[in-house]
Amino acid sequence: MTMMDKIKETVVFLQEQGVENVDFGLILGSGLGELADEISNPVMIDYADIPNWGKSTVAGHAGKLVYGTLSGKKVLALQGRFHFYEGNPLDVVTFPVRVMAELDATGVVVTNAAGGVTHGPGTLMLINDHINFTGQNPLIGENLDAYGPRFPDMSSAYDKGYQATAKIVADRAGIDLQEGVYMGFTGPTYETPAEIRFAETIGADAVGMSTVPEVIIAVHSGLRVLGISAITNHAAGKQAELNHEEVVEVTTRIKGTFKTLIKQILEEI
Repeated sequence: MTMMDKIKETVVFLQEQGVENVDFGLILGSGLGELADEISNPVMIDYADIPNWGKSTVAGHAGKLVYGTLSGKKVLALQGRFHFYEGNPLDVVTFPVRVMAELDATGVVVTNAAGGVTHGPGTLMLINDHINFTGQNPLIGENLDAYGPRFPDMSSAYDKGYQATAKIVADRAGIDLQEGVYMGFTGPTYETPAEIRFAETIGADAVGMSTVPEVIIAVHSGLRVLGISAITNHAAGKQAELNHEEVVEVTTRIKGTFKTLIKQILEEI
């Protein structure tokens, strides 16, 4: 079965479950999946039931697809993403983005928990660009011409109009929204202090183990992208030790502000 066949098979399945046209896709990172609980008239589907879908095995990821209305928009939300470090090939990691595009989404909101290089824990960071340090690219292989060109332009991967709206919304709501460059690593190890010094030298403001492959596919598919990182800890070398429990704890603490920001942005875009 070709990739196009898989995408269309999955779309047909989702439509049979009640998923119709989608305005925006939401990819909710570690500890941030509760936003999907606020979707009205939800259609909830376990990942395990969806053909050609991957598995999410990380704590803080519920592993459900939720479709419904949020802030007046039809959204398709992933409560938990797929990571390359879980052993998923990149075509599986990015498959939900292709499905969102096939369901006529206009854009995708990508969120993650990230380590702070220039920002401290508890900060919300608007992603204005990224550095792909994974050594991988999900577009390697046969190009899907139906979605985009062989050599897509990444000059404005993160939509400048969405960024402007996010800043206005945050200012109006009294939310301190920082911005910066996200640098993607493969994980699952946290970065070394030397790697963080390197990251800071080349212009990274936050580091993480996701987002970059999904954004590449979103751009290739013609989707507009809004990216927001929840900074959950200082990156390696900037605090004594790193652990996933802290990531979940900090996202739990700031999730109220995060949810308010995303919902108000959706109202405006």
